[in-house]
Amino acid sequence: MSPFRPATILSALALALLAACANVQGFRDTSVPISSVASLDVARYAGRWYEIARFPVPFQEGCVATTADYTPRPDGTLGVLNTCREGVVNGPVRQIAGEAIVVGPGRLEVRFDSVPFVNAPYWVLWVDADYRTAVVGTPSGRAGWILNRDPEIPPDRLEAARRILEFNGYDLSQLRTTPQP
Repeated sequence: MSPFRPATILSALALALLAACANVQGFRDTSVPISSVASLDVARYAGRWYEIARFPVPFQEGCVATTADYTPRPDGTLGVLNTCREGVVNGPVRQIAGEAIVVGPGRLEVRFDSVPFVNAPYWVLWVDADYRTAVVGTPSGRAGWILNRDPEIPPDRLEAARRILEFNGYDLSQLRTTPQP
């Protein structure tokens, strides 16, 4: 019998993931103030979002055709299901589930089931009036995303999203487009 138990292996993997995330170089100048939206309608934010662009982070390495699904729960939290394809838009599916808790105006903390004891900040920096495009970031600047309700984003909303990231201190030269089907 192996001396390693499944719980021990999972704990070791979770610690390795946390260590990798801790070593991620920030993509924003943290001396620039960052601000979330003053009012976020969680019910309107719920649903499917397509990742249009992101800053490269280890936990999304190799991901394309990335989506995030948010589902309102009776307790006021949101169920979160992030899905991507590995390598190509018809590659193997990778998913991670968790929950998001509202902690302030436009500010959520996200926790994933397979990563215990970690609540990651998830700030909605901007969402257009019709909740078609959103920009999400983190105070540390270690992650950031442009999300859209459709796999393709109109140029004017993409430009607006890029300006929001730049206004919040993000280095746009490191922003990467996410291939979508």
